[in-house]
Amino acid sequence: MSYSVKQFSVRHIHLIIFLIVGSLLGYAAFSMKILGLEPCTLCITQQFFYCLIGLSSFVAFFHDPVTTSSRVYSFFISLFSLGGVWISGRQIWLQGLPEDEVPLCGPPLEYIIDVFPFADVINALFMGDGNCAEIPWQFLGLSMAAWSFIWFFIILILSISAFIKAKPSL
Repeated sequence: MSYSVKQFSVRHIHLIIFLIVGSLLGYAAFSMKILGLEPCTLCITQQFFYCLIGLSSFVAFFHDPVTTSSRVYSFFISLFSLGGVWISGRQIWLQGLPEDEVPLCGPPLEYIIDVFPFADVINALFMGDGNCAEIPWQFLGLSMAAWSFIWFFIILILSISAFIKAKPSL
């Protein structure tokens, strides 16, 4: 049996996005608690974007809005997905740098939050440091950042398809 995005309603697409994000955040929790992986600042930022996407898709699914509102939800999910693509892409770029060009490792995020001004905290969350260049986990030859990039891109495609499907009928 073959399925395509065309067969799903906008509401179903939002549910699919929510289930994808829930699975990804569940695996992130598993990797931290069971596998003992420590998330870097870019990983934390990616998880934040997943939470924004998950919350938006959850509300969109249960709200089951009319066409205009549905397009607004899809727009914000697309925007959050683009943010996640950018952050995960930056981490992939940092992971691909030669060792002598990797930025220096900074202090832990908890210390940055306690000591530095808010602008420096935001900069750390969006720019990363040397810790973000480490690759402690791989699956099928791809790092967690690469898999995150792929999933953000899939969510982006799904949200754009939901946006297009919700086109007002004339």
